[in-house]
Amino acid sequence: MWHRPQLLNALADLLFLAGAAMLLAAAVVWLLRQPVAPIREVTLQAPPRYVSAPELADLLQDKARGNFLGLSLNRLRESLEALPWVRKAMVRRVWPNRLEITLEEHQPLARWGVVDSPAGHEWVNSHGEVFAAALPQAPAPELLALPQFRGPLETAPLLLQRYGEFAAQLQPLGFKPARMSLSSRLALEMKFDNGLTLKLGREQKLSPIRMRLQRFIDIYPAAVAGREPRPAIVDLRYPNGFTLYPAGTLPGEN
Repeated sequence: MWHRPQLLNALADLLFLAGAAMLLAAAVVWLLRQPVAPIREVTLQAPPRYVSAPELADLLQDKARGNFLGLSLNRLRESLEALPWVRKAMVRRVWPNRLEITLEEHQPLARWGVVDSPAGHEWVNSHGEVFAAALPQAPAPELLALPQFRGPLETAPLLLQRYGEFAAQLQPLGFKPARMSLSSRLALEMKFDNGLTLKLGREQKLSPIRMRLQRFIDIYPAAVAGREPRPAIVDLRYPNGFTLYPAGTLPGEN
């Protein structure tokens, strides 16, 4: 090898390049650890509706500081998405020293489970996902007025879908579902804000729930609205009719 100048020159060039690369890498590491390009500004694309401003400020003060180039955007994003009311977050650098943050908050459409549970508040968002988050310090009235869903966890998307269908169907009566529950056997029950409960039961091939509910809507003004004593429960599980129960009586289990 020592008698082959071309090979020695190639080896020398390779060693030089390797050394230069190592020096460059060391310089980059050193630069990223120096406060030569500090983050000067953090901006939000839109003000959050549910995320607590102090909570967000504390997180950003702790996580969004240091070197503009060395900050891990993935770690900051993960920290933001760990906030209870944040569904997704996007973070990007804006030269020369600004971070731009976009938050996608959960949009709650219903409460989930037992509202006063020691575990805290759980909600169903617009994607049918159940998430846990405490009430904001000054909750909007519409947040407190959301309907309550109960059922197996995996049925949250189904309950959200059925709620939308039933709420639209019940508009002629002016009834607003305040609570919907789905049993482990997929039997539906719905309670209105006026206290009336409908036992809808399970889907039936020849008599689907929507058809049975429509029968009740059609008959209610003439046959049920002015009835005394006022019914507390209406059992719609029958294919060809329904049964009224006054307060203090309970129909059979689903």
